[in-house]
Amino acid sequence: MKKNILPALLAMAFVSNAGAQELLSPDGSVKLNFELDKEGRPTYSMNYHGKDVIKPSHLGFQLRDKVEAQFFAEVPQQSASSAKTDLQTGFVIADTKISSFNETWSPVWGEESTIVNNYNELKVTLNQPKNDRQMVICFRLFNDGLGFRYEFPQQKNLVYFTVVEEKSEFKMTGDHKAWWITGDYDTQEYNWMTTRLSEIGAAIKDPESGAVIGNSSQTPVEDCVQTALQMKTDDGLYINLHEAACIDYPTMHLKYDVASLTFTSWLTPDAQGFKGHLQAPCTTPWRTVIVSDDAKGILASRITLNLNEPCKIEDTSWIKPCKYVGVWWEMICNKSSWAYTDELPSVQLGVTDFAKTKPNGRHAANTDYVKKYIDFAAEHGFDGVLVEGWNIGWEDWFGHQKDYVFDFVTPYPDFDVKAISEYAKSKGVYMIMHHETSGSIRNYERHLDAAYKFMNDYGYPAVKQGYVGDIVPRGEHHYGQWLNNHYLYTIKKAADYKIMVNAHEATRPTGICRTYPNWIGNESARGTEYESFGGNRVNHTTILPFTRLIGGPMDYTPGIFETDCSKLNPFNNSKVRSTLVRQLALYVTLYSPLQMAADVIENYLPHMDAFQFIKDVPADWEKSVYLEAEPGEYVTIARKDKNSDNWFVGCSAAEAGHKSKLVLDFLEPGKKYTATIYADDIKAGAHWDTNPKAYTITKKTVTSKTKLNLEAASGGGYAISIVAQ
Repeated sequence: MKKNILPALLAMAFVSNAGAQELLSPDGSVKLNFELDKEGRPTYSMNYHGKDVIKPSHLGFQLRDKVEAQFFAEVPQQSASSAKTDLQTGFVIADTKISSFNETWSPVWGEESTIVNNYNELKVTLNQPKNDRQMVICFRLFNDGLGFRYEFPQQKNLVYFTVVEEKSEFKMTGDHKAWWITGDYDTQEYNWMTTRLSEIGAAIKDPESGAVIGNSSQTPVEDCVQTALQMKTDDGLYINLHEAACIDYPTMHLKYDVASLTFTSWLTPDAQGFKGHLQAPCTTPWRTVIVSDDAKGILASRITLNLNEPCKIEDTSWIKPCKYVGVWWEMICNKSSWAYTDELPSVQLGVTDFAKTKPNGRHAANTDYVKKYIDFAAEHGFDGVLVEGWNIGWEDWFGHQKDYVFDFVTPYPDFDVKAISEYAKSKGVYMIMHHETSGSIRNYERHLDAAYKFMNDYGYPAVKQGYVGDIVPRGEHHYGQWLNNHYLYTIKKAADYKIMVNAHEATRPTGICRTYPNWIGNESARGTEYESFGGNRVNHTTILPFTRLIGGPMDYTPGIFETDCSKLNPFNNSKVRSTLVRQLALYVTLYSPLQMAADVIENYLPHMDAFQFIKDVPADWEKSVYLEAEPGEYVTIARKDKNSDNWFVGCSAAEAGHKSKLVLDFLEPGKKYTATIYADDIKAGAHWDTNPKAYTITKKTVTSKTKLNLEAASGGGYAISIVAQ
């Protein structure tokens, strides 16, 4: 419900003095200042409870000097530099408008059933007389931060224009501690680094730091980080920089200048090197600054979602959070194969006859084996089964920038689509489709309708997409405007077929799942698969909630019980850097409406007592309470099931472990609950490396007055199910 603040109260939140504008958040804790400097350059600053967060920073654009050609006329020469490229200086304030907004809305799925969206807004209309152009900057000030964007109204001298670079600045107040990954146009699958801001550039250049490591597609950028960027000041402020509603626009990175302590937006280029092609009227994505004096406040912020448009899908009854198992982990560990045969150096779809080839004996996506996963899912209450490697083309799928790489509808000879679909339906389970594109975007789009219709025909309500490898068309990047438009195109098209989408290797989320909630999952960071590729750092899952998950949920694929990968593949010496119990906790601490029990099913059988937590934990929540948090060290979260009175608690700890003193005051007063506590067995020496399977399970009656002292081992955690009596 929307309600207006009384004009007198709104006036108190806005002050204008000789061209300088001041805006307060609804509770007065956040203040924004805006003015034009002596060169007519838009300039803003921000503070929180009187502490500076963003020092005076400039806003604007550098444009391409593109002279419009006439049809059939000679194309004019382009000027390398002229006044027309400047959308940064020479502005005058033409108008200012203030407004307020306060609503409570309900997401289709989420970390809570209702979200408050309350802000004060300042819109500044700027005229640039030297070019007769107009630009509007819209600021929305929340109690926990700021969102701003650029708006370009209809006008005669700025219609079709090309961005050379966006020049949004974020000037810091000091050399903050930061949790970051290297700027890259094609991957977020890097180690999270923890350094001072001044150390970013050197760390990226240092091959020993781990800031830049090999990936299937990568274009790292010097002195540049990706968002969401988490920082902590020396006086205890937590600051997060990100973006929201990145639609028809490139993904933003942040270029850091040590001398000025300033981040400047750095957009992903297209194949020509340009940073965006726009047509007025249009708007840019929102640039966000979340701030809190408690790390828990960063996790509780809903600025990213609130800056996105409301849901555009009228009937959302078919969009349902789910838990699933799948034929996947054994291929990741290289025990089994996606490919059907090892005989073919190359595949030509429609020509290659797989019935005449010799099977390699390691192809996991076969009918009999998949039925075992369907049986397991049905027995233990899982909704779906994912199968990768079911369709022809995997023999030469990667590393060639091949155009016609998959057709998304033709199975290998040992995968009976119809029989599997019917068997799953008879067991009350559905199948989850897998569409690996190998980065061949044109190929995927021309097959998309047929692929989605195929899913409808065989009862697949959800698809996991993959974008592994360099992009075709060649020269485009995973996070450029063209690809961002493609991702959204597949989501909108999927909605036409009532299909949910879980995108891997795609652009990082910016809250668009509010508008299109069938975009039910994303990877967009190092997930569990990297535990089989040498391992994620032990603190990895204590950083993700402050960084990657600020934009939206992550399909992290937790639930690995056998952490020694050599048990599946003797030639793989990687270890999952986690205790078994922390794998349980991740179902609570790393939010996703799409949760996988990712291990092979035989690894669960010796530990069915611990597996019970995975069976019990839901994937949709009524309420979330952030109990403890410090990036890179520990995260403890309690969540209430949307469909019952039950609560679930998870704690993920880094190398040093963590001791918690929990008060269960989030429970309903006067009510009794049965708590089942899954904990690292500290007395037995639980440790992610030396004793990951040492755990205890205890039950006790608890109330809202109960206090619990719990300890997480190194790389460990704890998980609690709290069931109403």
